[in-house]
Amino acid sequence: MKVATWNVNSIRQREGHVQRWLEACQPDVLFLQEIKCEATSFPSLTYHGFGYTSEVVGQKSYNGVAALCRHPFTVTHTALPGLPDGDVQARYVEIETQDVTLIGIYAPNGNSRGDEGFAYKLAWMDCLAARAAELLKAETPFLITGDYNICPTDEDYAPGALPPTDALVRLESRQRWRRMLWLGLTDAVRALHPHGAHYTFWDYQGGAWQRDMGLRIDHALLSPEMAERLVAAEPDKQERDRPQPSDHVPVMFTFQ
Repeated sequence: MKVATWNVNSIRQREGHVQRWLEACQPDVLFLQEIKCEATSFPSLTYHGFGYTSEVVGQKSYNGVAALCRHPFTVTHTALPGLPDGDVQARYVEIETQDVTLIGIYAPNGNSRGDEGFAYKLAWMDCLAARAAELLKAETPFLITGDYNICPTDEDYAPGALPPTDALVRLESRQRWRRMLWLGLTDAVRALHPHGAHYTFWDYQGGAWQRDMGLRIDHALLSPEMAERLVAAEPDKQERDRPQPSDHVPVMFTFQ
């Protein structure tokens, strides 16, 4: 099984990029983030023509996630359990396929709306940890992948790429990440590549790509059963060098 994640930063602008990448890499499941459109505007028919059925959790102009799957699947959640009623931010999709639960997320950035925005980020991550604990208790094989908007350690961003006050590296954000690990989840990339730069994001500004001033913020956290099956975890860095790219690259996780 191959599962991938990609923050495409507007599916309307990157529809062809996704089509080409699906044809070349053929993941079983691809989770997309920041599609920036409502479900009715998502190009589902385009990807259906290449064998993928989609589940889209959209939002006009902002956020938005989707799952593209080559196998029959069941949708279990289209919002993160535990969030307050009335939360309309499209950031979560959960499916079941081939006896595995797969979750795609677009976690809040936390840098906008001041203290309120950062508090929302932390509360959102608390709900995600609660959902992970529930699945662990049920002994369900699962993974949670997507744009976490967290650099777990200083090794996960280029020196000088972020100030210490940025929400992606603040202590409270990293505490939420470590909480997920303490539950018993495994960081897929670091399980196979304990050290080194495995960036997944380069800003459009300041020559970040040319200077390799990247961040590792797109992750997969694995339940024990999925961690035992993991055989590969790699960002597809070449995508960032294509014409009109997303500022994120796809990350592929392969399981035996």
